[in-house]
Amino acid sequence: MTSASWIFLAIACAAAVLDWAAVARESAVLEYVSKPTATLALLATAVTLDVVRDATWGWRIAALAFCVLGDVFLMLPRDAFVPGLASFAVAQVLLAVSFVSDEVHMGLLVVGLVVTVPVAVLLARRFVAAIRRAGRSELVAPVVVYLVVISTMAITSIAAGAVAAIVGALLFMLSDSLIAESRFVKERAWHGVGIMVTYHLALSGLVLGLL
Repeated sequence: MTSASWIFLAIACAAAVLDWAAVARESAVLEYVSKPTATLALLATAVTLDVVRDATWGWRIAALAFCVLGDVFLMLPRDAFVPGLASFAVAQVLLAVSFVSDEVHMGLLVVGLVVTVPVAVLLARRFVAAIRRAGRSELVAPVVVYLVVISTMAITSIAAGAVAAIVGALLFMLSDSLIAESRFVKERAWHGVGIMVTYHLALSGLVLGLL
């Protein structure tokens, strides 16, 4: 960690806490400022880390940039769910590439498949059924594709074996599952804050996993 990366990480933590408060209080103005600031600060943290600027680092940086774009789409007052989903889908693909750019352990890859695939199948069945009940069948394909790419990301993170990145990847999957649960199945009072807490912790794990 460099002095700059510590500073940016502190900014990210402060902005994340502000965003949690904004979501809890339903303060749109505060969320518009704090949400992208937290992700941008985590991106800056990754950029300034004292690590080898290899392929893994480069793909991870690109993924975080698409997360910033996804954040902007999903917090717009108009419904930009599909563009936001597409941005995060690209981010998941880039994250998966960053993991396989590093050493992949075949034993851990099997573990990743065993852990992740059954969960992904259960989530897909739950969310697709809810989407169809709501009469929004046009969203089935994008949601299923997204589940495939985020599951692939989680599997490859486990195969790469970096603990912080694995935790980050699994929290990312949890955060996005909460978004789908809230949007398609049933929204609960704690979902908004839960989504953002798990999201920011996920990105932090993915950044620190570069060390």
